[in-house]
Amino acid sequence: MPTYIVRSTFTNLDAATKQRIAQAITTAHAEITGANTYFAQVVFDHAPREDWFIGGAPLQGDTLFIHGHVRSGRTDDQKRTLVERLVRDIAVASGVLTQSIWVYLSEIRPSLMAEFGHVLPEPGEEAAWFDALPEEDRRLLAAIAERAATSTASVPSPPAESR
Repeated sequence: MPTYIVRSTFTNLDAATKQRIAQAITTAHAEITGANTYFAQVVFDHAPREDWFIGGAPLQGDTLFIHGHVRSGRTDDQKRTLVERLVRDIAVASGVLTQSIWVYLSEIRPSLMAEFGHVLPEPGEEAAWFDALPEEDRRLLAAIAERAATSTASVPSPPAESR
C-alpha cells in the first residue's frame, strides 16, 4: 500500500542505517494508519549532491528526501501526524538532523493500486480484504508480517555519537 522512496545524497548510509530508517517508516505508517506492516515498502535511491539543486543552486549539505505514495482516505490530522513522526523517527534512526529531512506524501485512490496481484481496499477495510484473499496469498502476507516482526528485534541502534 504505501511505497516510500528514500532518496539521499549521503554516501555513507550503511545497511544497518537503511534498516533502521525502513523500520521507522514502516512502524510509523502502521501505527498511525492502522495498515498492516506487510504493506509498507521502502526503497532507497542515491542522488549525487551535484545532481541536486534548490532554487536553481547546488544543494549545500546532505539531504534525505522521503516521498511516500499512500492510499487516499486518511484524515488531514493522520497525514500531518504521519509526516511529523516520519521526520522525527527518521532523524533518530539515521542520526541526521531534522533540517536535512524532507517528507512528502502523495495520495492515490486505492482502486488505482494493486499489490500482491489484488486491487487494494479502502482504508479500514484491510481485514475484510485480507480474509477474501486466496489462502496462498494470505500465507504469503502473514509470512512477510512475521519476518518484519522478527527483523525489528535485530535492528541495531545508531551509534551514540550520531544521535
